[in-house]
Amino acid sequence: TPDSPTQRVGGKVLESLPSKRHSLRMYSLDNVFTMQEWHDFVLKMQRFLPGLKQSDLSFWMEPKMDGLAMELVYRKGLLDYALTRGDGETGEVVTENMRTVRNMPVRLRGLKREDGSTIMPELLEVRGEVLMAKKDFEALNARQIKRGGKVFANPRNAAAGSVRQLDSSVAAERPLRFISYGIGRVEWPGGHPAWKTQGEVMQGVREMGFSIAPGAGLCTSIEEVEDWYHQLAGQRESFPFELDGAVAKVNDLGLQEELGFTARAPRFAVAFKFAAMQAATRLNDISIQVGRTGVLTPVAELEPVNVGGVMVSRATLHNEDEIRAKGVLIGDIVLVQRAGDVIPEVVGPITDRRDGTEREFTFPLECPECHNHVHREPGEAAWRCVNRACPAMRRESIKHFVSKAGLDIQGIGGKLIEQLIDAELIKNPADLFHLKKEDILGLERMAEKSAVNT
Repeated sequence: TPDSPTQRVGGKVLESLPSKRHSLRMYSLDNVFTMQEWHDFVLKMQRFLPGLKQSDLSFWMEPKMDGLAMELVYRKGLLDYALTRGDGETGEVVTENMRTVRNMPVRLRGLKREDGSTIMPELLEVRGEVLMAKKDFEALNARQIKRGGKVFANPRNAAAGSVRQLDSSVAAERPLRFISYGIGRVEWPGGHPAWKTQGEVMQGVREMGFSIAPGAGLCTSIEEVEDWYHQLAGQRESFPFELDGAVAKVNDLGLQEELGFTARAPRFAVAFKFAAMQAATRLNDISIQVGRTGVLTPVAELEPVNVGGVMVSRATLHNEDEIRAKGVLIGDIVLVQRAGDVIPEVVGPITDRRDGTEREFTFPLECPECHNHVHREPGEAAWRCVNRACPAMRRESIKHFVSKAGLDIQGIGGKLIEQLIDAELIKNPADLFHLKKEDILGLERMAEKSAVNT
């Protein structure tokens, strides 16, 4: 039967993950990083709905846990399919893998009515995060090391990789959990009153068998939201899951509907992000990268360090002026953080840990790739290679051409582009369209199937 415990064992191997559209778009959230930005967010709601008073607002608060967004669709109480967020409009169907997640119900419990009877929604779309607890992640990596398998960088990567496996037995071995944060569409049999608040929604999904975020609750003022945020920030290290902030949602569902959405995010909810996590490490050297427009970008070569669950060994220093402004020297112990918990950046040096061996970085006067002269225009921060035939510029322009910002060509990445250039199979983007299967079969990691797909 669909809800049998045997369905959680896993073992079905798929050829690929099919795509499917969400019935309602899964939006991302706008971010705020300071108390002033939080107040500005509230004022923006008031400007959108003139007459809305701060005293009318209460907020459902949840820890913002770092996982993979997922939608579970139930019909008459039974799991129909599971869908990753994808681009918000379309996701990947990962039903077989999600069946192996032990705390996710495959059959819903009915909601109790006042007369003692129960009711089950005809259709329910439950949204949430698939993730791993910190202790479960550490135990998984210990097992992987013992087996000689892949060691994961952080819990989110481990969870996302597990859910997107073609072999569901792999997901079944992983300590995955599903934590609900809301719903999409819901259709009830006639006569059931609709939920009126976000709090009622979350109580309802919990009653039907879902886990919700630890510590989630209601704040009745913007000041309470601030206190709740600070309290959660103090629990960041001891919290059982990786956190990168809090989520504040207007509690009244009627107000949520009135506020609606922008092109990319709801107007009634916001992610209140924590300050970036930082770590100290040594700046071993500064190298130069040449981009597709000829700009020379200095890159910090760092002693590898764990920053918020990710090993960081390189970080951009942007340009010569940025290096001077931050005052970093080669050999410095520097503070490193991940901007927005994503992009590594050097904050600055820890000057009291200098021992006199540090040295200043001198920006090169020639391109490290083609050895032609570089030039910096007055008033600009960037040094540029003036050789339009520079191999680095050619390489990076082709990479950009196939990337998401360009034509978004599937199956061709940076490493393959470099192989094609080194083999003198391409010199410009147009050459890509003249490649034949035989041309690329001899390249590294290019077997028959990969060549055909490319």
